[in-house]
Amino acid sequence: MNTKTPECWSSDPNAHGVKIELSAERSLLLPFDQFAFAELKTEGKQQHLRLVFATHEVSIRGNALRRIETTMQRMELSFLAALSGSERKLIAEGQPVIVEIVVTETKDVEKPAQKDQE
Repeated sequence: MNTKTPECWSSDPNAHGVKIELSAERSLLLPFDQFAFAELKTEGKQQHLRLVFATHEVSIRGNALRRIETTMQRMELSFLAALSGSERKLIAEGQPVIVEIVVTETKDVEKPAQKDQE
């Protein structure tokens, strides 16, 4: 029987980016040098944390997400993953719980550069 508490996030002072586990088959590694800003909002009983990078926006829903925001501020956030319903029950009160992670690619709003006319 596995007695280890499931983890939805971790920190590493030597990390150079954050690994986002979207599923067992898909993960994404975003480097800190592309991090632009974070925004934390409380919406009812849940919180919403946005992490915006140059190429992607990461939207996280859950509880007690301020610790994750602070870890990102220190550029030490190394791992993010959503927990299943059964895993969430094992997390101690007041500890971060990630319910959902949605990653979207940011679209370049600039027009493509035109080629010089010969």
